[in-house]
Amino acid sequence: MSLIDITRTGPIWQLQMARPPVNALNPALCLALADAVEQAVAEGAGGIVLAGGTKVFSAGLDVPYLLSLGDDQEALLQAWSAFFRAARALAASPVPVVAAMAGHAPAGGCVLALCCDYRIMANGPFRIGLNETQVGLVAPEGIQALLVRVVGPHRAERLLVAGAMPEADEALRIGLVDELTDIDEVNARAHAWLQALLDLPSMPMRETRAIARRDVVAALAPERIDLERFVAQWRHPDTQAALRAMLARIGK
Repeated sequence: MSLIDITRTGPIWQLQMARPPVNALNPALCLALADAVEQAVAEGAGGIVLAGGTKVFSAGLDVPYLLSLGDDQEALLQAWSAFFRAARALAASPVPVVAAMAGHAPAGGCVLALCCDYRIMANGPFRIGLNETQVGLVAPEGIQALLVRVVGPHRAERLLVAGAMPEADEALRIGLVDELTDIDEVNARAHAWLQALLDLPSMPMRETRAIARRDVVAALAPERIDLERFVAQWRHPDTQAALRAMLARIGK
């Protein structure tokens, strides 16, 4: 069974993560997403809609899987590398990408959305944010830069240090998402937003976009992620205790 459902509507490719129940980002899903983005570009897509599940866009990294790797540093590096391959594929896409979020987008789900050009979220009690500190993690400098880019440095600091996850209306107010709509209209609005861009003269739109998004690509450069340090921190007792407490709360 495919982990990414692909739907083509004219020049727009919709890539829908399909790993129920919450699109937890294990290596297989991350690599499938990166491959799907690259396939869409190679086959001439004009724009991409990144969609997830209803009520949960993506719950972020698959923590039970990561914990199952124990002290296997090489396996942990490979798992996190797969995630950053997906994030970089979205960030570096030469065609515009819109995140269609019909539900919650914590942690890694938020990172994927921040790598997109535009973020549409379902109106309602849905949350988005980088809650890493609440689960014992330190968001790498490059990931923090993605948040700073959209909400500004002081607000990003407050959100990051607290691991805050604002609800949809607050996320819109502070610029973390660009648009709210009814949950049943999220994908349609994403297609409409993309189509409006595709109606512009192609070369000027794409070249202007590439210049404007250089900082997104730069934020995910290896030296700004420092993956080996991040994985080393994964084994810190504070991190392990917080992650296991989180799993206990949600019944995993």
